[in-house]
Amino acid sequence: MKKIKKLVAIQPVSILEESKEKLKEFCEEIIFFDSQPESAEEIVERIGDADAVFVSYTHAIGEEILAKCPNLVYIGMCCSLYSEESSNVDIAYAREHGITVTGIRDYGDEGVAEYVLMNLIGRLHGADGHPPLLGESSEISGARIGLLGLGASAQAVARALGAMGAQISYYSRTRKPELEEQEGYRYCELSELLKESDVVCSCLSKNVTLLYEEEFEVLGENTILFNTALSPCFEQRAIEKWLDRNNTWYFCDTLMGLGEESLLARENVRCQKRSSGMTKQAVIRLNKKVLENLERYCSENIF
Repeated sequence: MKKIKKLVAIQPVSILEESKEKLKEFCEEIIFFDSQPESAEEIVERIGDADAVFVSYTHAIGEEILAKCPNLVYIGMCCSLYSEESSNVDIAYAREHGITVTGIRDYGDEGVAEYVLMNLIGRLHGADGHPPLLGESSEISGARIGLLGLGASAQAVARALGAMGAQISYYSRTRKPELEEQEGYRYCELSELLKESDVVCSCLSKNVTLLYEEEFEVLGENTILFNTALSPCFEQRAIEKWLDRNNTWYFCDTLMGLGEESLLARENVRCQKRSSGMTKQAVIRLNKKVLENLERYCSENIF
């Protein structure tokens, strides 16, 4: 197995010190930047003559960058890669130019479920000084939960809330009949799900928008919307009108999922400004998968 000549992490990527030591088995030179690049030009400058890079989800790595980095043969995404279409890396261009792109999945789902669970319990019980969501202090048992998407993180949310007696429905581009049969989840069309849910959890892929004025009208009052995706799942003006209504609540973990930051001024909007999935345990899982991807690439390629 030959080593990569030069690996550059163009931004903070949650790689632990012990993992950096492990990387020396695969790389002759390693550079980690501990700040975010401010422009595409700075990304190109940081990559320089490297043949491998680590990136996260916060910056677009498109053709205009890749075309200026002719030595690149490997891009390790230290973040979730759900699909080519939703990726911040131009995978199609990379593939056409012999650059391998790897990503990871299923490392931060437990934290997402705990984030939803923590905040939902508070609203159902009225623990934050506001009246309980459903008028009187309530348990999760019997709460009607609607999931937008049923990928790994949505399934983690469903398992956590289902274990406490919630009724789970979902809307997805593809049905999951095995989960319907095994777990009792109910598939609904979008309008039906919104109409019948007390709580809606959006776990959609990046840049997928499902909720417009018509959808929020169906969702109505006395409801909560959670969004743990890396982009808003709604049209901005539509959620503003919905949040003006009685007892409507919006929770998101990152600013990327918030929409316009003006929403933060609203009492019924809560954003913790950090990924709920990036727990201590999730970082350990992330490191393991990133290293496995790089080791596999080095074992299968001669460069």
